[in-house]
Amino acid sequence: MTKLQKKIFGLIGIAKKSHNLVSGEFSTEKTVKNRDAFLVIIAEDASDNTKKKFKNMCTYYEVPIYFFGNKTQLGHAIGKSFRASLAVLDNGIASTIEEQLKMIQEN
Repeated sequence: MTKLQKKIFGLIGIAKKSHNLVSGEFSTEKTVKNRDAFLVIIAEDASDNTKKKFKNMCTYYEVPIYFFGNKTQLGHAIGKSFRASLAVLDNGIASTIEEQLKMIQEN
């Protein structure tokens, strides 16, 4: 795991500790539809159906979406066994995470 990936997982953990993150398919979907989500992260090993559903939903609601990490890594970052989807509820944390994710995509 790269330094940048570790930093992103750390930021996800901070978002969770500060109660600015929801996880799981139902909660993530509800947050996006209520327009409370500033960023959605889907595990790269999530099902194709899950990826497509969230990609379409986030496009419609204009929420940035990234496919990052695997279910075990995302879950571990927030103290759970595994999670396929997360939504960040704080604009500041979301934009910081998004900057890091863009750096990974560029490399």
